Amino acid sequence: MNSNNIIIQPVISEKSTEMIEHNKYVFKVPVTANKLVVSQAIKEIFGVKPKKINLMMVRGKTKKLKNKAGKKSAWKKAIVTLRAGDKIEIFEGQ
Repeated sequence: MNSNNIIIQPVISEKSTEMIEHNKYVFKVPVTANKLVVSQAIKEIFGVKPKKINLMMVRGKTKKLKNKAGKKSAWKKAIVTLRAGDKIEIFEGQ
């Protein structure tokens, strides 16, 4: 897979923006991605070497619209910890 296909989008939430202070960045990745692939993609796209990567599955939630029940799809989240002094510039402008 291409590195641009591995990192789908950054996750912007209250908790993820607080984690930036501790050099932790949160990204949405494909369900089939593993730690090695995510690490290589971070190196190629942002030019920094991750210290640690945690992956977790976010389960899909059941939603209702009028009388019809539906389900949102499950997705995978990657929490990337960088070494002290390293930064990802995409988050710094916020």
